[in-house]
Amino acid sequence: MYSCHTHLSFCEFVDGERSLRIAFVTSSIVRVSYIEGRAFVDAESQIVTANSDFEEFEVSEEETFYRIVTAALEVRVSKSSGALSYLDKEGKVLHKEPERGGRTLVSKPLYRNVYDKDATVVIGSNVDGARAESEASEREFVRDVFEAKIEFCFSDDEAIFGLGSHEEGYGNLRGKSQQLYQQNMKAVVPCVVSTKGYGLLWDCSSLMVFHDDAQGSFVWADCVDQIDTYFIGGGDASAVARNYYSLTGAPPMLPRAAFGYTQSKERYVNPEEMLEVAREYRRREIPLDTIVLDWKSWPDGAGWGQKSFDPARFPNPAAFIEELHSLNVKLMVSIWPIMSGECANQVELREQGLMLGNQSTYNAYDAEARRVYWEQAREGLFKNGVDAWWCDCTEPLEADWEGIVKPESHLRLFTNTEKAKQYIDEDKLLTYSLHHSEGIYSGQRATTNDKRVFNLTRSSYAGQHRYSTVTWSGDICATWEVYRRSIPEGVNFCATGEPYWTVDIGAFFIKNDPECWFWSGDYEDGCRGLAPQSGTEPDPADTGCTDLGYWELYTRWLQYGCFLPMFRSHGTDAPREIWRFGEEGERFYDVIAKYIRLRYEFLPYIYSVSAGVADSGLALLRPVAMQFPKDRRTFDLTDQYLFGPSLMVCPVIQPMYYDRGSRVIEDVDKSRSVYLPEGEGWYDYWTGKFNNGGQEIVSNAPLETIPLYVPAGSILLKGKSLQHANDQLAAPLEIHIYAGADTSFVWYEDFGDGYAYEEGECSRVTMNWVEDSQKLSLSKREGVFGGLHSSRSIIVKIYRQTGVEDRAIEYHGDALEL
Repeated sequence: MYSCHTHLSFCEFVDGERSLRIAFVTSSIVRVSYIEGRAFVDAESQIVTANSDFEEFEVSEEETFYRIVTAALEVRVSKSSGALSYLDKEGKVLHKEPERGGRTLVSKPLYRNVYDKDATVVIGSNVDGARAESEASEREFVRDVFEAKIEFCFSDDEAIFGLGSHEEGYGNLRGKSQQLYQQNMKAVVPCVVSTKGYGLLWDCSSLMVFHDDAQGSFVWADCVDQIDTYFIGGGDASAVARNYYSLTGAPPMLPRAAFGYTQSKERYVNPEEMLEVAREYRRREIPLDTIVLDWKSWPDGAGWGQKSFDPARFPNPAAFIEELHSLNVKLMVSIWPIMSGECANQVELREQGLMLGNQSTYNAYDAEARRVYWEQAREGLFKNGVDAWWCDCTEPLEADWEGIVKPESHLRLFTNTEKAKQYIDEDKLLTYSLHHSEGIYSGQRATTNDKRVFNLTRSSYAGQHRYSTVTWSGDICATWEVYRRSIPEGVNFCATGEPYWTVDIGAFFIKNDPECWFWSGDYEDGCRGLAPQSGTEPDPADTGCTDLGYWELYTRWLQYGCFLPMFRSHGTDAPREIWRFGEEGERFYDVIAKYIRLRYEFLPYIYSVSAGVADSGLALLRPVAMQFPKDRRTFDLTDQYLFGPSLMVCPVIQPMYYDRGSRVIEDVDKSRSVYLPEGEGWYDYWTGKFNNGGQEIVSNAPLETIPLYVPAGSILLKGKSLQHANDQLAAPLEIHIYAGADTSFVWYEDFGDGYAYEEGECSRVTMNWVEDSQKLSLSKREGVFGGLHSSRSIIVKIYRQTGVEDRAIEYHGDALEL
């Protein structure tokens, strides 16, 4: 039987060698720690930044359990087994553990490999870049740890989302299992959220596996010092997200340009090519904010991963970047954690003992290594004017990116994790990207406050958002099935509270290479494969994939990408600029242009939602079920999602016009079914037509249209189509009111870059719509910033079941009511 020992900021329950500790971060966040036969470990968490020192709780004893109560939650601890139950203030059970307790620890020793920095290193490469191997000189004992299993009992009336971005494309995780390790197409976040209004975060950095299937409902962890689980209450999805940020840190603002259109490919080879692309977008009046310099920016023959420009191809990088800036285009540059070929960066890090054992991957876990790595990036790239980072391959020890046949999932897990364990301690196997991102963020913040950190990275972990990262889904293939899976993949990633995610629009690999299991796209015509490493001039024959089946897939993918946190086209095999898909007046070109421009019309909405993520908990990308938890028909929607609070996006996920090989598809209906959740009415964004919720409808979806629906009681902000995100900031604003319920929205503005907003240099205007009185009010503007336009022309559009009403107003910063 467990006995209770109450302390100022925690309760400890002891049964022989078993010890259970309950502490609180806030009244809604519970830290549960469990250990056997040892004292609790109070080591600094790699994930959690908050302290578990909340003292406002009361403890009482019942016949079979102990009760711990805060203003928001009740936690019950079984006297016989230590099993926990979590209840809300009304006494409703939110979550519980099995009656037998459900926590298992098995002691085991932790060892690490020790390497001589002068040992022989074997350098290799694959499609994903340079690789290096070294033999350990010895294997040393570190400490005794545990293998752990944590069981739980989900209820039949809840859906579960989260765990990060994984290629299987699961939506609701009920009935599923997921292996949690880092790989090219896996970005782990060890957190789930429930439609019942709570979340679970496992403070563990080792290999894990999640099960809610025939094997049971549990998380298995390979290596822990103790079990540390955080129960995150709140009552609804937004409150859970806010509490997640209280626990792990708030996401900083990305620069406004990060939400514009990013053009990338594998790869631009010199300044002239990139400048010509930027000029061509401007000539065609197609918006563009960022262009990306992929791998091999470094000097030819200098090995892999040197963080400086090739002087032969980039003789004056500062002048090149200045000219890009004169076109209002930002530059993102790819940097890698692995270095080879005895390049200067590699030698410096190795000589200071700041490499992992392969002497080629820098030790991102070490603060000094992070500092030196940043200084290399600052000296070689940032001081020339580079605006953003593409931290590629941030799970740098993957080992399955080869072979003809895709390995079975259990073999991939073993292959990748065993390779990583050669050089990384098992207890921090999954957090390389977290620390790598920390180094980039801390380094740039220490260098300047005038340019916000913007880091696109391929891996993730809980808490990585506090370092201004956007994670993308890896090197995926151009098939309709992969595209379909991307939709729930991104939704699950952002459901955890990590707010920024994206994809390679059109997929990284277009064609099929029978020698590589991962290079398995469906389209061949016009594709050329990887750009040669020795290339210094663009290939004039590389004019794009000519398969109309791919053009249709790409166009639908770009429509979907328009409604992701980051809007970015990238890949190998063929370039992706808009003119690779026809010319103005031709159907594919015009549709692509329409959606790039539409993205910019939505920027006031997108930027405002992004600014409020930490305060509101409303991320840009969310499962429909989390906003409509009482409608069980939303639980398994995998091809619809919410983009902010006011848009439901319904991508088209099957071809309607062309199959592969440009074969024409006949007699396919140009529509798709859409489920409209109950409890709200819904307006068709394109037509303004009102539909009742709780029904499935057929939505018109020709090539020009991605179905979009707005819930009644919503506000959408729109602007005019711009050439870049900081263009015409005084342009008229549109406020679209979708009547049917009371609603509010906060319109946010700031300078668009730099960190003056942290000192209050920003503005907020709260918009309220009152349904009964049919009144719209705009609050007095709160705050000012350099470049603020104090007066704005505004068009108000009010959508009702009976039609649309327009009204023009002038807003000068004072409160007004219509």
